[in-house]
Amino acid sequence: MRSRAAGTATVADSAELAVVARGDFIESRHAGSAVVLGQDATVLRELGDPSAPVFPRSALKPFQALAALSAGAELDGAELAVATASHSGTAEHVEAVRGILARARLPETALQCPPALPGDPEARASVSAAGAAPAPVFMECSGKHAAMLLACVVNGWDPADYLAADHPVQKHVVDTIERLTGEKVVATATDGCGAPTHAITLTGLARGVQRIATAQASSPFPLYKKAAAITGAVRAEPWAIAGPGRPDSVLAASLGVFSKRGAEGVLVVAAPDGTTVALKVLDGSHRAAAITALTLLVKAGALPAASVAAVLPEVVEPVLGGGVPVGEIRPVI
Repeated sequence: MRSRAAGTATVADSAELAVVARGDFIESRHAGSAVVLGQDATVLRELGDPSAPVFPRSALKPFQALAALSAGAELDGAELAVATASHSGTAEHVEAVRGILARARLPETALQCPPALPGDPEARASVSAAGAAPAPVFMECSGKHAAMLLACVVNGWDPADYLAADHPVQKHVVDTIERLTGEKVVATATDGCGAPTHAITLTGLARGVQRIATAQASSPFPLYKKAAAITGAVRAEPWAIAGPGRPDSVLAASLGVFSKRGAEGVLVVAAPDGTTVALKVLDGSHRAAAITALTLLVKAGALPAASVAAVLPEVVEPVLGGGVPVGEIRPVI
């Protein structure tokens, strides 16, 4: 594993993942790293340097939600799914976040994520028409924050400084990440929402998410029972993990996968059979992430090619000229 000072993979250590073609001309190239784990967690394929650490950013939310659950926060249904979400702030998302806060008997002012307006265009227009100001509850990470606050209340931990790296809830998050990934966190910084974010390898990320996605409610281990509850909630309420038209929700609803993207080009996708891909596009763009991950799963025999082809137009942005398609984003893996 690379040192803390080295950061993530270099350009030289990365592989070309996809190209952007405009007409017959390759206009842009996306490089990065990826790993594919088989159903038995063996490494089926590596591209670039998946042993280099990355900040998974919001792709850590399954671990953060699991930490809240295993610390005693009682959540299910849409509330549990939104605790794992990077949500778009629809009325249903906001209702779920407020439901978590109600369980904790805390006001919205307890949320320490930044104020925002909903990301969903219709929700944003509705909130703006009502004269509402940006608020933390609309921010895409508010479900995660509310779940952390509920865990604090259940355990008698001070919710006032729940984002401090040395707070009990954050220490429990690190312990959960390390238990599921099987590796130590190599760096910690502050995520966009204000919570700590932790660096692990792409291989560790894939391993940990695979363990969560394949956990069974019948497991004799409490941690895995709770992990099964998370993926069960997302599969039952796919809208909650992202929002209308957003890739994570579309892929969960259409392909039955457990998909979680993180900022700066990170994506992890676990297929129904457990085969899991984790990748990072080196330049931080998500433009090539979904098509790369899905192609890797098709090549691994974990997803049917026809089903993936049918859903790609919903999760891969078109290459337009004059408002009509004139090219494509094409995987080269």
